Amino acid sequence: MRTTMVLTFASALAGAVAFAAVAQLSAAPTPEVAVGPQYSSTHVYVAPADFDRFVASFVATFGGTTSKTGVFTVTPTPSLTMSQLVLTPVGNLSVLGFETPVPYPFGAERTGYLVADLDAAVQAARDDGADVMVSPFPDPLGRDAIIQWPGGVNMQLYWHTTSPRYAPLATVPENRIYVSEDRADVFIRDFLAFSHGVVTSDDLAAPGAEIGRPSEVYRRVRIASPVGKLAVLVTDGDLPWPYGRELAGYEVSSVPETLDKAVAAGAEVLVAPYATDGRVAAMVRFPGGYIAEIHAIAPP
Repeated sequence: MRTTMVLTFASALAGAVAFAAVAQLSAAPTPEVAVGPQYSSTHVYVAPADFDRFVASFVATFGGTTSKTGVFTVTPTPSLTMSQLVLTPVGNLSVLGFETPVPYPFGAERTGYLVADLDAAVQAARDDGADVMVSPFPDPLGRDAIIQWPGGVNMQLYWHTTSPRYAPLATVPENRIYVSEDRADVFIRDFLAFSHGVVTSDDLAAPGAEIGRPSEVYRRVRIASPVGKLAVLVTDGDLPWPYGRELAGYEVSSVPETLDKAVAAGAEVLVAPYATDGRVAAMVRFPGGYIAEIHAIAPP
C-alpha cells in the first residue's frame, strides 16, 4: 500500500533546513548567458506523418506563426529531420520530425535555450553542476550543445550566427520538471545558479490534484529566471498517466475557451479542468502525441 505524502511540520522544517544547507554549497556566481524567455523553445518530437497536423492544431489552439518547414541535419552525427519553429503568444516550439533514426541522446532534451555565448554557457553549466552530454557542435543556424542537470533533466543550449528577433511573449510558459526527493534540492540549487533565477514559491504541501493524486500533498517549487519559468514537481514517482509526460504548462486567459479550440483542432482532453492553488488547469494531447498542461489564473 502506498504511503500518503502528508507532510508534518517536522518534515517540512527538515526539508527547509536541507535546502538551506545545499544552497550554502553554491560556488561563486557564473556569468549570465540568457537572452530572454521568448528565445526558449520546447522541443517536440513527432512522426513525420503527424508533423503538419500537429503544428496546425497547436497554432489553431494558441495562435501564432510558423517558420518554413525544412529538412536538415541538426545533430553532430548523420541524420535528417523535418524542422519548424512555432512562435505563439504563450510559448515557442521547435518541432522535429526525424526521417532517420534519432541519434542518442537527442529526443530526451526538453527545452532549448538561446544563449549569448555558447562556450561561456557550456562552461557555466559545467561550473554549476551540469554534465555536458553532447559537446558544442555546428548546426545550419549556429551551434548547439546538450547538457544534463542532476535528476536527469536534459536541456539544449544554442547560439545563432545571426541573432533572431522575436516578440515578447504574452505569457511565459512553465517548463514542468519532475524530479525525485533525492535530487530536487541539488537540481534547484544548480539551475538557479546557472539561470540567475529566483524561487517565487516553495510549497511543501501543494495540492496533490496537480499530479493526479487528489487525496495527498507534494512539494512544488516555482522558479522565474531570464530563460523562463520552471515548475519543479518533487514526487516519489508514483504518477498516474499522463502526469510526468507533459513538458510545459501554458497560461491562457480562459481554459474552457482554449480547450474548445484545441478539441476543434483535433486535440484530446486528458484531464478535465480542475481548480487548485488559484488556478484552473487541464491536460491535453495534441495530434502526434504532444501532451501539455493548460492553465489560467482563477479570478479572486
